[in-house]
Amino acid sequence: MIRSLISTQPLRQVTRKPLYTSSILVRTMASGAPAALQNEKGLHLLTMPTPNGRKIQTALEELKDVYQTPFSWTFIDISKNTQKEPWFLALNPNGRIPTLIDNSQPKPFPVMESGAILLYLDQFYDKNKVFGFADPLEHNQMLQWLFWMNAGLGPMQGQLNHFNKFAPEKIPYGIKRYHDETLRLLSVIDDHLSGKWSKEPERDYLAGNGKGKYSWADISTFTWVYIAEFSGIAKDELAPLKHLNAWLERITQRPAVQRALNNYTKPE
Repeated sequence: MIRSLISTQPLRQVTRKPLYTSSILVRTMASGAPAALQNEKGLHLLTMPTPNGRKIQTALEELKDVYQTPFSWTFIDISKNTQKEPWFLALNPNGRIPTLIDNSQPKPFPVMESGAILLYLDQFYDKNKVFGFADPLEHNQMLQWLFWMNAGLGPMQGQLNHFNKFAPEKIPYGIKRYHDETLRLLSVIDDHLSGKWSKEPERDYLAGNGKGKYSWADISTFTWVYIAEFSGIAKDELAPLKHLNAWLERITQRPAVQRALNNYTKPE
């Protein structure tokens, strides 16, 4: 009975066409995108120096240092809702920065969401796994922290930033709720680096064996921790988080990080 259900014919190989940007999207880009963008080659980043924008700015600067990977970028003024224009929405239906366009593919391939962009760069551009991991368990550990960042610290601190800086009225409950949760999440990083719960030696970075390795997980998390005080976490609240502060200083000193923090200002 079982035998009769198993075909003796050889399996047919199914060839799937790669998923690339449609020609309609390319035409949409050409009809409304800035002229400079239409002529770009290789990697092109649509960005503004927000925490999420800086993640990809940092990633591209790091790849440039290691592999001499060329890239270009366009400043997107979100205060003018440039990211909501039709040409931008054709690239990123969510209308957010950062958005990366890889023009080295057979057709321009857009990537939205900072976490997805980092994983795209890991897959296609970090061939020696300088910022990623070849070992599947270390790779998974990196993914855990990437997902933790995008589902936890980023949204919570982003809401703290909003209620503290931009809400039309002060809502004490909202401010306290997001303040307390952001501080808790920062403490999670500090505890992890210290080995408090794992009883392992202190770590330098979030993912990887031993002391860890500077990876996409650190790049993703750093840009939010960097503005924690601006968002509303007081200096005296951050001061006891010694492992977090040492990690922050360690990453801040990297040349690629310095360029990412300082070289992407709005054009005059």
